[in-house]
Amino acid sequence: MAMVIENVTKLVGKDCHIQDISLQFEPGTFNILLGHTLSGKTSLMRLMAGLDRPTKGRILMNGKDLTGISVRKRDVAMVYQQFINYPSMTVYKNIASPLRLAKVAEKEIDHRVREVAEVLRIDALLDRFPNELSGGQQQRTAIARALVKDTELLLLDEPLVNLDYKLREELRIEMRDIFKRRQSIVVYATTEPLEALTLGGNTAVLYEGHLEQFGSTIDVYQSPQSTRIAQAFSDPAMNFVNGRIDSGTLRLGDTKPAPLQHHLQELAPGSYQFGMRPNHLHLQRTSPEDIEFQTTIDLAEISGSETYIHIIHNGHNWTVQQQGIHAYQMGKQIYAYIDPTQLYVFDLDGHRVVSPEHDSAELT
Repeated sequence: MAMVIENVTKLVGKDCHIQDISLQFEPGTFNILLGHTLSGKTSLMRLMAGLDRPTKGRILMNGKDLTGISVRKRDVAMVYQQFINYPSMTVYKNIASPLRLAKVAEKEIDHRVREVAEVLRIDALLDRFPNELSGGQQQRTAIARALVKDTELLLLDEPLVNLDYKLREELRIEMRDIFKRRQSIVVYATTEPLEALTLGGNTAVLYEGHLEQFGSTIDVYQSPQSTRIAQAFSDPAMNFVNGRIDSGTLRLGDTKPAPLQHHLQELAPGSYQFGMRPNHLHLQRTSPEDIEFQTTIDLAEISGSETYIHIIHNGHNWTVQQQGIHAYQMGKQIYAYIDPTQLYVFDLDGHRVVSPEHDSAELT
């Protein structure tokens, strides 16, 4: 049965850390809490773990009310950002420690420790101590200690944030495969949209303690319900421009009117906000239907195999995400282009009106 978070609020003094959140997580599912720092991810996880108690609302597991039950009496494991391992114990003993506390038979402990160590590729390190391990190996040990318990609920609070880029990439892929084999409810907190997309599953977007949207990760990414979600679930953030629909035409800012096409044809006349993902903006025309903006280059950042070009249009700062390494001169006047079939549309209050049509496999 599911874990149910029912109208949960958490106050700390006069500060509201969690505001009237309701969620349901099913067994065998991978669930992501996505939001900026201080959005409420860790606060919600602590409530789920039993480390804190909600000011209002209930938390149920398999129909049983766990709201007043301490973490020691719950079937839960949690992995934190920091590598929390016992320095005086070997890797083997670190992983085995929760099973020994639960008085599991030694033969079963040995089987489970070696099995999870092999899955996480630290089986050759079982006799080492934590200070003899790399950062990635230490975090694998912490994750193994949580996995070996085989709990109903597994919470991971930004577990890869302190690792280097290459290690994060490797562990993301490995963890996705590991969790597919389990029937636990897995909840994973991150600030990174790319990490959420890589891990898949379901995503709950949090903002200042509020639940903004929950659904399959692909659906939330492709059909954000508000401009706030669209910005949170885009890295770099989505670009916005005001526009208007009149007499079957579209005008974005001061651009030339363009005929309505595809998903835009269902829009009623009026004013809207239009969203453009950075990778959908181009610095060269890709089709005759593209809408053209006159812009000024503010900055160009090279990041690995991509270049992020920061441009200014009518006082608005936008970002263009371009494949490859490119050099651009600050202050140069250039044109940026958007295919209108890739426009997101929101009303003036920031609520989604319509999203572009997507291939279900498209994530960028």
